[in-house]
Amino acid sequence: LKNGKVLVTGGFNGLQRLTSAELYDPSIGTWTFTGNMSYSRAGHTASILANGSVLVTGGRTGSFANTTELYNPSTETWTTTGSMNNDRRDHTASVLSNGHVLVTGGLSINGFLNSAEIYDPSTEIWTMTNNMTDTRYYHTATVLADGQVLVTGGLINAVSINRAEL
Repeated sequence: LKNGKVLVTGGFNGLQRLTSAELYDPSIGTWTFTGNMSYSRAGHTASILANGSVLVTGGRTGSFANTTELYNPSTETWTTTGSMNNDRRDHTASVLSNGHVLVTGGLSINGFLNSAEIYDPSTEIWTMTNNMTDTRYYHTATVLADGQVLVTGGLINAVSINRAEL
């Protein structure tokens, strides 16, 4: 976070998915609880937006999720925001230079995804964009200096791939 603390959200404790969120303060080495998310989730993403809030997307809640929520570090509160068009887990989320968030791939209740969508924080609306060439999950997505996003590796049908795309 902008204040130097680290926000850790959700996860799986071996028995259930978690709604909890905690803050780690590396300057003093302590953990503190900060409000629960609206949904329990694992396999989700968390991205810091330009205004300092954190966007949490998708994951597995019991089923696959298209839900998203925002964490406000100033008030330590969670609010739900616009849902993605696709439910997905094990996807990527990249903050673009214009402040929008690009989400790519992952797993859905309907199978492996090559779809991508963009979140606009000012409208809280998700818009579908061009599909990737490959379906993929457990991949990486890196925003390059020129603003393009390099998507690499991951799995297709549980088999590792060594292809990349922009």
